[in-house]
Amino acid sequence: MSAATAVRPDRLQRILGQAQADRGRLDGGAFGLWSLTALGIASVVGAGIFVSTGVAASEYAGPAVVISFALAGVAALLTALCYAELAAMMPVAGSTYSYVFVAFGVLPAWIIGWDLLCEYLFAASTVAVGWSGYATSLLGSAGIHLPDTRPVNLPAVLVVGACTWLLVRGTRESAKANLAIVALKLGSLLLVVLAGIFYVKSANWHPLVPHNEGGFGEFGLSGILRGAGALFFAYIGFDAVSTAAGEARDPQRTVPLALVGTVLVATTLYIAVGFVLTGLVPYTSLDVADPISKALRDVRPLGWLDEVVDVTAVIGLFATVLVTLYGQIRILMRMSSDGMLPPLFGRVDPRRRTPVGSTLVCGAACALVAAFVPIDVLGDFVSIGTLLAFVLVGAGVVVLRRTHPTAERPVRLPHVEWIAGGGVISSLALMATLPVSTWLRLTVWLVIGLAIYFGYSRARVERYLPPSP
Repeated sequence: MSAATAVRPDRLQRILGQAQADRGRLDGGAFGLWSLTALGIASVVGAGIFVSTGVAASEYAGPAVVISFALAGVAALLTALCYAELAAMMPVAGSTYSYVFVAFGVLPAWIIGWDLLCEYLFAASTVAVGWSGYATSLLGSAGIHLPDTRPVNLPAVLVVGACTWLLVRGTRESAKANLAIVALKLGSLLLVVLAGIFYVKSANWHPLVPHNEGGFGEFGLSGILRGAGALFFAYIGFDAVSTAAGEARDPQRTVPLALVGTVLVATTLYIAVGFVLTGLVPYTSLDVADPISKALRDVRPLGWLDEVVDVTAVIGLFATVLVTLYGQIRILMRMSSDGMLPPLFGRVDPRRRTPVGSTLVCGAACALVAAFVPIDVLGDFVSIGTLLAFVLVGAGVVVLRRTHPTAERPVRLPHVEWIAGGGVISSLALMATLPVSTWLRLTVWLVIGLAIYFGYSRARVERYLPPSP
């Protein structure tokens, strides 16, 4: 057995030990199955449905955006199944970072931990910008007109600040507020579907797949794929469920069920909303910050739903920012415990049982990004960062089956090579649809991360890890 292989069991035991420690330091038992599923739905059913649907339909796929949603949903489900096995095997707050740490080692774990900033921190910023659009629309309908959000998006900064404050207060308070908000969000979107279906015009669905305009992603079949790549952003966040493992009741059972349930609920809802939205108005009119409200305003009998959706979006997107920040904070806490980051990120307030320092730093960084970076730049960057993480999760399931064949697996996927391989291939395919500029941004981001690793983390992480044989 090689030294590289021999050290892996030590890393697994360390992670399992961290899982036990998390339950002691954090508020273990704060999340049951329903609140865990609500956590996932709050993160997933956010800017993707309230904002990105309009962009994907108007610029890439047209009415075939429903097919784009389905393709992205299949990719998300395959990956969610991989997460289910790993989360049950390692019920630790570190989520993807911890899984890659055990499967591939220290440097890949750092890379994916740094990459996850794209998924969580920038996703929270993206949703905050979307929240700002809906809040501005809602206040405008009440006769209150805010100043232009350029160059500083002040409403986005304010919502991040409110979420940060709630996360500092405690996990149970956040979980209760989130559960109520998710119920309101789902009820509102179902109302839009049930009321809107009576006013769709079939002419708006023709052609279902608009003719390609000459370039890749400009409608046609390639537009469906490009739309799926962009809409995968709408599924980002289901893995936040696994970051709550340290604060969940019976995590080896509830976390996997909540992961899969989140993706199934979201996919069904997304397809239904996309179907109705593109039937209410021409897809070319949906390139706005609040496409659902736009469609309802244009169909006069549904005008009364406009304010309902605006209120729901404002409240619902608040929950999405809250949950996404929550996931980022837990991952940074786990990286700090391994020496990857300064101790500030790992300290847990003994009274509140929350990592206050990490929460404040993440909140400040998220607010800064939300204030100045446009939503279209953020969306693609978040998608490619998340897809890279999903590639490593799928590969990690297969690797751990070979390196840890006897490890306890409360959830064991059948035909793992097909499921994990399908998740990896679909994630890579969706990455390939994203523009070159997004790849360049990811490359620059990872280079910065490597510089931090070799300049700070590498010398410190060895003091925290088990010695190699």
